[in-house]
Amino acid sequence: MFRRRAPKQPSGFGRPRADITALRGDVGDLLTAPVRDAPPIARAAGHDAPLASTPAQPRPRRPAAAAAQRRESHSGYLAVHRVEKSFGTRKIVRGVSIYVRRGEAVGLLGPNGAGKTTVFYMITGLIKADRGAIELDGHDVTKLPMYQRARLGIGYLPQEASIFRGLNVEQNILAVLEAVEPDKRKREAELDNLLHEFNIERLRKSPSIALSGGERRRVEIARALASRPNYMLLDEPFAGIDPIAVGDIQDLVRHLTNRGIGVLITDHNVRETLGLTDRAYIVYAGEILTEGSPEEIVNNPDVRRLYLGEEFRL
Repeated sequence: MFRRRAPKQPSGFGRPRADITALRGDVGDLLTAPVRDAPPIARAAGHDAPLASTPAQPRPRRPAAAAAQRRESHSGYLAVHRVEKSFGTRKIVRGVSIYVRRGEAVGLLGPNGAGKTTVFYMITGLIKADRGAIELDGHDVTKLPMYQRARLGIGYLPQEASIFRGLNVEQNILAVLEAVEPDKRKREAELDNLLHEFNIERLRKSPSIALSGGERRRVEIARALASRPNYMLLDEPFAGIDPIAVGDIQDLVRHLTNRGIGVLITDHNVRETLGLTDRAYIVYAGEILTEGSPEEIVNNPDVRRLYLGEEFRL
């Protein structure tokens, strides 16, 4: 929601990854040991974070060549290194490590109270991690506030309706574009493109309070894209919408990945989420229980026993 500019290079936590070793005292041995969730090549080589140039393994249900080409053309990743969080004497998150590549959809799933929402909030900057590091395209952003993470490319769509109820659809999107694009002609052109891209041109002058659940989500995602993010975090995107709009939201997520945007989703609708993600992490008791493709997740005996149930099918 702010004018994009290159991150500052001097001291501070928006520095290049080469300086992340300054955090060694705070994050323990995460810099010398590979994260358990790193890609296979990174794990074998002993790297602490996923290699940006390594293309993600596409799901069989998608055209393999198209998926690989999309990820190769949008190098970069959002990585979480062994983050921990406690509230009082209760430890909610216990050393969670995940990563999301650009152009990839990743699910963060688990039962109520597992800690997935807390991990989500630490990535966005809504709450601070007690321990660990968060890396964005090679930059340590662990101690940056939420608005600076947004400037660097993290978009966030909360579960609650975030649309400006006193504005119409056009004004909602312009509210962000005016902070990002100073040129009026370019701003108007980008507005037209977003309205067309999300098929909400006919709603241009409609008051926000008159929109359906699916239409509201379209406007909210279009407005989030106006800030030009590289990664989008979707918190319960299937909450509060009718069953017909579920497929609409799935199409929107696929549209984001086709744009080269990395998407991280947390939701209680497991079947719908696994149906559109390339990979997923299962959080249980504050730790990563397992990670893999939707098929691997569903067939994991521990996941079925502790979370999905024996009768669950995709």
